[in-house]
Amino acid sequence: MTTHYHSPEDLDQLREYKELAGPEFAAYAKFDGSIGREGGAIDLLHRELIAVGVAISSQCPYCIQVHVGQAKKAGATKAQIAEASMIAAALGAGAAVTHGTLAFRLYDEA
Repeated sequence: MTTHYHSPEDLDQLREYKELAGPEFAAYAKFDGSIGREGGAIDLLHRELIAVGVAISSQCPYCIQVHVGQAKKAGATKAQIAEASMIAAALGAGAAVTHGTLAFRLYDEA
């Protein structure tokens, strides 16, 4: 019986994804792997801090775990993780406020 949604054992099922949707999974894995690449216009530390912010915003516990670890390896400080988290929160709040304007428009049209 499942008592919570997120469990590290869930990641074991990625093998089944790979078996059932091989080409798509391979393309995803390659794209996902590009986050940690060196030599781009954005250095690795900042790539990982962006990934931390997006992971927090998208609420993916697995992504948060991976990218916080990768950011730390790339030299991120705890303060930088905190700021990335707060930036993600601010953008999420901004999106909620601007979607509120849609609610106003829909209210006026109803």
